[in-house]
Amino acid sequence: MKVLGIDIGGTKVRMGIVDSDFKVHLDQQVPTTFPLYDMLEKEILAILDEHPDVERIGIGTHGFVDSKKGRVVYATELLPGWSGTEVKKQLEQATGRKVEVDNDANVAALAEAKAGVAKDYNRTVCLTLGTGLGGGVILDDYVVSGGPNGGAAELGHMILYPNGQPCPCGHHGCFEQYVSGTALKRRIKESGLSYTPRELFIQADHDPKAQQLIKEFTSDLAVIISTLQAVFDMEVVVIGGGVSESADKWFGLLEEQLENHLLNPIDVKIAQFGNEAGMLGAALLVLK
Repeated sequence: MKVLGIDIGGTKVRMGIVDSDFKVHLDQQVPTTFPLYDMLEKEILAILDEHPDVERIGIGTHGFVDSKKGRVVYATELLPGWSGTEVKKQLEQATGRKVEVDNDANVAALAEAKAGVAKDYNRTVCLTLGTGLGGGVILDDYVVSGGPNGGAAELGHMILYPNGQPCPCGHHGCFEQYVSGTALKRRIKESGLSYTPRELFIQADHDPKAQQLIKEFTSDLAVIISTLQAVFDMEVVVIGGGVSESADKWFGLLEEQLENHLLNPIDVKIAQFGNEAGMLGAALLVLK
């Protein structure tokens, strides 16, 4: 079987044809243009015209998704006009193929749980530390997603500090306001430093202020992981996203912090897949 996996982001859409052996036969990117659905349908039909043996289509997208209906409940202005789109219904009518749709963080987690660093575990939580904090939860082969508002497993919007930093979601003190790339930039600025997040980790070897910021960052991340453990009792946490690229500078400190917070020992790993995780995970939605 061959399927089409699609990862929809704010600047580009990545599409790949993947077979049952998880071999990639096509991997291409196109700029994200609007109206998004019109562009998406056009690109998919072009691929199907050249590759008629593709049987199913899986899609991972930014936003809150009702995964049962394949409907985008809400997307920010990163994808204008995307909220309310009946992606599954419209694409199944247009292509004659089965279509499944889920949140991009969920499908990235699926890639790691099924084919990446967590493939030998049954209960996995993935945290994507990028511009925000994406979260995906895979429990005994079940992807925790959807819900009537598409908000299940939106881990980045759990509250770490009540009345804390304002978040675009409208709340204050959300997880992503403390352990994301954006959060690190804010922390650096508030400390009077001029580093980028990547430079922060490098300079920590001889800059006490940088060391303190990293200690606060890893402490918050350890509390977040402990909180999620109390909810999901996962066996492994997979950390991905841009911040994870500097993990060699802070991973040991995180492990020390976790010793003070975890209810039971768990494994923590850095994600195997990078930018291709969304496309591969989307394919796995329909590779069953």
